[in-house]
Amino acid sequence: MKLRHRLAFAFAGLAAALSAQTPAPDLTKNPAPARTPLNPALPTLFIAGDSTAARGRGERQQGWAEPFANYFDPSKINVANRARGGRSSRTFVTEGVWDQLLADLKPGDLVLIQFGHNDASPVNEDESVPKAARRARGSIPGLGDETREIDNILTKKHEVIHTFGWYLRKMIADTQARGATPIVLSLTIRNVWNDGRIERTNRYSQWSAETAAASHVAFFDLSTAVADQLEKIGAEKTAALYPQDHTHFNAPGADLHAATVVAGLKKTPSLSFARFLK
Repeated sequence: MKLRHRLAFAFAGLAAALSAQTPAPDLTKNPAPARTPLNPALPTLFIAGDSTAARGRGERQQGWAEPFANYFDPSKINVANRARGGRSSRTFVTEGVWDQLLADLKPGDLVLIQFGHNDASPVNEDESVPKAARRARGSIPGLGDETREIDNILTKKHEVIHTFGWYLRKMIADTQARGATPIVLSLTIRNVWNDGRIERTNRYSQWSAETAAASHVAFFDLSTAVADQLEKIGAEKTAALYPQDHTHFNAPGADLHAATVVAGLKKTPSLSFARFLK
């Protein structure tokens, strides 16, 4: 199915998406889904990210990397969605999710890297914060090499915290060290409007772009590409894509983001993505 048809399909699902509001689930401890076996004879496209890319919980919340896999020919490439709900760039590394991805990474593979939504969370909490509200998953804002040492209230371990840029650089360097190709994405769009324009300026998206440029790796500005499309359909129809909160979207919203990622990657000549598509 052509990309423009997939985008039309996503918009057609808006009416069905208009349903009662429910609280967003707490995905902080969202476990990894069962892994699909990878064909070792094929290259693999991995996705490293948070709940906006991860497998969701039904039609009302779905990450973009799930429908994204449907665009690719499984006889030509594996698509492995390793995104995990509730993770920041920091906790994706410290919880071992990144090491699990690296264990399967081989020369010729590709890794899409997208973080930032959870990196703005507290670096640590104190005992005054109710247990259910404790996150301790944030990274230090910025791109520098400064660190902060904490006794993590959740893990009960001493931890050295780095900046958002440090964690991204680590993922990029680890990917390249294994002969694979890293590709950095800016964040998914939040349903926040002001004077008829949707929010598109985000410091984590900017830091992602700057890190990719400094590392000389591919970058796709998903934030701007999706924002342009959502402003065309307006705030009312956009709201139907976000039935739970301003960050997580439903299945039609996931497909809109997925189609936009595919379109953006196709426009990056050095990646030669068209050869892997259905």
